[in-house]
Amino acid sequence: MKLPFQLKVIVSQPFGENTYVIFTEDASECLVIDPGLEPELILDYLDEEQLEPAAILNTHGHSDHIGGNAALKERWPECPLVIGAGDASKLTDPRGNLSANYGLALVSPPADRLLHEGDVFEAAGIELAVLETPGHSAGHIVLVYKQSQPWLVFGGDVLFQGSIGRSDFPDGDFDTLSRSIRDKLFTMPDDTIVLPGHGSPTQIGFEKEHNPFVGRGV
Repeated sequence: MKLPFQLKVIVSQPFGENTYVIFTEDASECLVIDPGLEPELILDYLDEEQLEPAAILNTHGHSDHIGGNAALKERWPECPLVIGAGDASKLTDPRGNLSANYGLALVSPPADRLLHEGDVFEAAGIELAVLETPGHSAGHIVLVYKQSQPWLVFGGDVLFQGSIGRSDFPDGDFDTLSRSIRDKLFTMPDDTIVLPGHGSPTQIGFEKEHNPFVGRGV
């Protein structure tokens, strides 16, 4: 499938978290989605491609998805940091973003812009629709690119290939997560591609049929 933009996946350890860098052909600006715990990998790639982020987007506020925020903001202090309103407090709260559990006490700069259900975020020539998808975290969002077929979902830790996000964190809930998936994601076209926060891409139609947690057989 030919994507409507350039897409680079940068995997950060120790949690195998996917950072997505997206940019249109011949662009000098990009979007960075969920910069992980190895920001030097992201910075090296941006330098190699001569790209500057027009926005840093977080699907949610857990430490493995915000770990690179500070390094990117230090390099580009005017670049807006964007997150769903319900998870904004996690950026500066090590307990809320779960880093305190690992003895890291990681914090991010605060958000410059908050997103809500139904918003459309546009930067670097790319337009993303915002859906609130709580359950893994209370303020989790997904970002949907609808300007081509199939649609693309930057899904964070909601729906994985053959699995779903954890719901046993302090503000997680399995029933809420299941509703988010069924009401928000499973209503999308079957060929919609989900680009998850961990692991390989998947498609909505496949997960509707086969996902052992929320599929039709459950």
